[in-house]
Amino acid sequence: MNTIASPKTPLSVPHPDQLDERSRRARTEPMSVLALGDGLYEVETEETTYLVDVAAGRCSCPDHIFRGARCKHVRRVAIEITEGLAPPPGKLAVECADCAERVFVDEDDGGPVYCDRHALSPGDLARDRETDARVTVVAVSDRRADATAVPATGEPVADYGTNSDYDGDVPVVAAVYPHATVQRNGPVPRELQIYLFPRTRLTRVE
Repeated sequence: MNTIASPKTPLSVPHPDQLDERSRRARTEPMSVLALGDGLYEVETEETTYLVDVAAGRCSCPDHIFRGARCKHVRRVAIEITEGLAPPPGKLAVECADCAERVFVDEDDGGPVYCDRHALSPGDLARDRETDARVTVVAVSDRRADATAVPATGEPVADYGTNSDYDGDVPVVAAVYPHATVQRNGPVPRELQIYLFPRTRLTRVE
């Protein structure tokens, strides 16, 4: 999973007269923070890049190594985590598969990832990328498209002809054509056929 970094920009400075020099520089100097996992962060400055262990309060920069200081890089990571610009330990920042919005997910969470606006739930309307038709979501499974069989043929959903352009390691979504009323016990009327799709084949309709 590819992770994304915060932009290399300065941050706003609250009450600058109350900040010490390192805290002021942590906010005003352009830096980019990238979560690497296991509580480690890469901090890119205009000159070079340093490694920060936020839990231990350590940094690979000279200010921390030789002076034992809580340097501006450690402070910048802490600021960005607090302000929601960088993911906290145990999380990574990834892009929503539909709109590229930053989403914080567990380090061991597999893709694809969707933001709140594009996540699918039963009853949601979605667009089929292949046909441009609208469908109504019946269920969202945690089973992979390459490990779930199409009932009519027995072949994996990922191997179905029109699904060849989509990854097989994504979850399966069940949906109906045309629109139906979806209740807890399934679509109404019952005779509507349910189709299985790789998750990446569908996009949520607002």
